[in-house]
Amino acid sequence: MIKLLVYVAIVLLIITIAQLVRVFELAAELKGSKNNEVTYKDHRNQGRMMFGFLFLFMAFCLWQCVKYKDSILPESASVHGVDLDWLMWFNMSFIGIVFVILNILLFYFTYKYYSRPDQQATYYPHNNKLELIWTIVPAAALAVIIILGIKMWNTITEPAANDAIIIELYAKQFDWSARYAGKDNQLGHSSYKNIGGANALGMDTLDAKGMDDIIVRNELHIPLGKQVEFKINSRDVIHSAFMPHFRIQMNAVPGMVTSMHMTPSITTEEMRKRPEVIDQMKRINNLRAKNGLDPYEFNYILLCNKICGASHYNMQMNVVVDTPDQYEIWLAKQKPFLAKN
Repeated sequence: MIKLLVYVAIVLLIITIAQLVRVFELAAELKGSKNNEVTYKDHRNQGRMMFGFLFLFMAFCLWQCVKYKDSILPESASVHGVDLDWLMWFNMSFIGIVFVILNILLFYFTYKYYSRPDQQATYYPHNNKLELIWTIVPAAALAVIIILGIKMWNTITEPAANDAIIIELYAKQFDWSARYAGKDNQLGHSSYKNIGGANALGMDTLDAKGMDDIIVRNELHIPLGKQVEFKINSRDVIHSAFMPHFRIQMNAVPGMVTSMHMTPSITTEEMRKRPEVIDQMKRINNLRAKNGLDPYEFNYILLCNKICGASHYNMQMNVVVDTPDQYEIWLAKQKPFLAKN
């Protein structure tokens, strides 16, 4: 109720100010004043201020780049992520150059052609050559960006290697579960019709392929240098499996299995020792300390990148990249789902 009254008060204040301005203008007209007439001096000042704003705006953009450059993600922890980072910086460089040139021209011409008493605007309605240039050049540039993007997309969605580790990522409001294909590297059949009790993923308990399937929550382990294929599914609404450090993301759609694959290139322990990661964790923990929170240790993470409900922020799972030996030791400690239930 208080918020509504505040909004009403703000609207009434704006209306009052507008009416007062109008009253002032009418009073000035009755007195024969020319205070509202836009003069050459006004145009010149506007033009100069626009030109000055250009320098302030560019300086602000540069300051933003310098201030937040250390907040970007660290080096990619997947093989394909190196190429994806190159593509991102290629696009950013291209867009940045266009952004700078466009704004310089925009504000420069605003200054150059402000209204002057001895100048008259030229009526120039159409030019086929110009139309052709500003249609073909952007289209060609966008085609290059799109083709490179499609090529990159295909590298993570094309069929995985035959010996890739198969893991199902199962999303529901508001958590993730991971199902490993077991020793036969084949996931057993599952259906929403089988969901109930301890069977949260709807596994078909009579399917022989699922007898050795392993289900884990809270922490996902994957081995260094081994291709992993993720089969992604959702129980309720559209979620999105996002692992920013590996540069992969794929929607989790109810009733549809989507997939992507990647090969981890840096273990969790190795990433924790990177100078840029140490600096980022130091800044994060300083902020946490100010809010009375415990220190945070770097982990790869699986997030939901769709706003899927009120507790969407809870949808995360730690991802641990082990050495192959560490992974085998961890895997040997896990029991198949059917053996535990």
